[in-house]
Amino acid sequence: MIDEFAKEYLHSDLRELRDVMLWKLEGLSEAEIRRPLVPSGTNLLGLVKHLALSESRYFGEVFGRPCPEPLPRWDDLAARGESMHATADESCEDIVGRYRRVWAHSDATIDALAVDSPGHVPWWPRPDVMLFNVLVHMVTETARHAGHADIVREQLDGATGAWR
Repeated sequence: MIDEFAKEYLHSDLRELRDVMLWKLEGLSEAEIRRPLVPSGTNLLGLVKHLALSESRYFGEVFGRPCPEPLPRWDDLAARGESMHATADESCEDIVGRYRRVWAHSDATIDALAVDSPGHVPWWPRPDVMLFNVLVHMVTETARHAGHADIVREQLDGATGAWR
């Protein structure tokens, strides 16, 4: 059935992109993964932190399956913009560990739901969605940030691409 094919295809792409994001951290020092190379302050570890937050919301709250780990709220105006850089009190191990735990929760949601399962994204212009929409969004979002990470990593040590 095309629905299951589409779901597995997108889920597979998401899994691969997650691995790419973590590869971008490999072999770099703590200072390098935290070094902001753009005016916004975005750093490699911050991109991973941001994706953990995004996945937790999209595959959690959107489908009534909140992530068991407390994470900042989208509607917390004081924390807005903080997800793109890692702070000094957030260790690499903590952020990567959180990302991996969020993956497990996201994967469980994806596995449990049909590709046409309904969800609700109140901050989208067309808030009534299906799992399919969210899978496409998170593949796109993760690929977008993998591109950002590729540019930052290249500035740090010249490494580019998905794998060494």
